[in-house]
Amino acid sequence: MEMVLFIGIQATGKSSFYRERFFRTHVRVNLDMLKTRRREELLFKACLEGKARLVVENTNLTREERARYIVPSRNAAFRVVGYFFESRVADALARNRARPEIDRVPEVAIFSASKRLQMPSRTEGFDELFFVRLNVPDGFVVEKWKDEV
Repeated sequence: MEMVLFIGIQATGKSSFYRERFFRTHVRVNLDMLKTRRREELLFKACLEGKARLVVENTNLTREERARYIVPSRNAAFRVVGYFFESRVADALARNRARPEIDRVPEVAIFSASKRLQMPSRTEGFDELFFVRLNVPDGFVVEKWKDEV
């Protein structure tokens, strides 16, 4: 049983990474897709109760936001794996502008998210933690987490 938690500002490749690496193996829990916290909570709890592998594909910017998923997952004996997506504002703005209009987020949301972003730490309850960098056109580079990142 595994709960994967994505961390990073908007337009850093989280959805593309999910499709590339986890689409066939893990349930996607995503607030943008589900539209309400209640729906998200129901799906998350169902995955834990059903012992289903899942990915929480939100920004998960702060330790408090991450704890909402980490604590119950650990209590349910899930392995907790984090993926931090390189979150450079200029790159995120450029990728956001290249998205179809329906998928774009307001630029102010990217700036705001960047200000709130807290770097993750293994001490939050992660069994493993990775750093993900979008490497156009080759895809993603994934590295083991280094505390000095």
